[in-house]
Amino acid sequence: MEPIAKAWRQAGGWIGRRQSELRLAGRVTVAGVVAFAIGHLLNLPQAYWAVFTAVIVMQASVGGSLKMAMDQLLGALIGGAYGAVVALAVPHTEPVTVGVALTAALAPLALLAALRVNFRVAPITAIIVLLGTTSMHAGPVEAALDRALEVALGGTVGIVVSLFVLPARAHGVLASAAGRTLLLLATLQRTLLAGLIQRADPHDVQRQLDAIRGAINKVETATEEARRERRSHLTDAPDPEPFLRTLLRLRHDLVMIRRTAGAPLPEPVASRLTPALARVSSATDAFMTGTASALSSRRHPPSLAEVDAAFDAYTADLLTLRGEGVTRALPVDAIGRLYAFSFALEQQRQNFRDMANRTIESAQHEAGVAPATPA
Repeated sequence: MEPIAKAWRQAGGWIGRRQSELRLAGRVTVAGVVAFAIGHLLNLPQAYWAVFTAVIVMQASVGGSLKMAMDQLLGALIGGAYGAVVALAVPHTEPVTVGVALTAALAPLALLAALRVNFRVAPITAIIVLLGTTSMHAGPVEAALDRALEVALGGTVGIVVSLFVLPARAHGVLASAAGRTLLLLATLQRTLLAGLIQRADPHDVQRQLDAIRGAINKVETATEEARRERRSHLTDAPDPEPFLRTLLRLRHDLVMIRRTAGAPLPEPVASRLTPALARVSSATDAFMTGTASALSSRRHPPSLAEVDAAFDAYTADLLTLRGEGVTRALPVDAIGRLYAFSFALEQQRQNFRDMANRTIESAQHEAGVAPATPA
């Protein structure tokens, strides 16, 4: 029985970690089946186009699905219309003339898709319209109208399913992406602060920065989707822009700290500041990882009291060293690094407060409570 119980626990743990992926899979399945059923009831000639579109437009959030549906419909309209014009204007009953017509249809639409990625379905639609009429299944105008109707049906089904079947709002996706970014920032902060005492591996630091850049790209995508939902009046979630701005500022803080941590601090400063730096590292790590967890579960963030105390303790130790004349014996570049680091910490303190406010807004929105004052 124990192996079975262990397997159930492992399965339950996997399901718990993959809630968003499972919800997306459920929405994709429902959208595809519903689009097929409606297309069959309407007796559409190629109902699979509706199924394709419904599945393609299904994104991680409602805002993402809305954009993809609009892109698919616009691309189908342009591609279908232009494909119909080419089919009517260029005789294509022989292989050579079909090749000429195909070239005339694809060249401008392929360029359009290369310039604007949201038109990428246009060349495909033109091909279906052109080659479909070559096979005598339908006239070019009728084929173009059928494709537009099928794509419109699939896009509509996709949006409706996104709204009502296991819905995932873009603000929630944004909060989760911000939380994952905070975890990466916390790891880099630990590495950089340790580098003030013992030299850090520059390749490891760069690898972490690259991972943070990729995570912030996902935050930017989620921000755009959340902005689209707000513009479409699909949500009353807080403005997503402050989330992105705060994360960008926190990343900039670490870029500044990186410039000060290129080499360990000289002695005796390094040994005197080691306890204070360890406290700063512990406090900032606890705040960022705690805030990441709070964003994922829509809770309030941890208190900043320990961060404030750790930063103040570091400043006090630095002032003590200055009062004792220890810093006067340091090289000019080392003094500059110390004060640049102190400035970066003060900036980070303010940005931590901003991130705490964003996290509180997210928790209040989830609970249906409006913030008392704007953050």
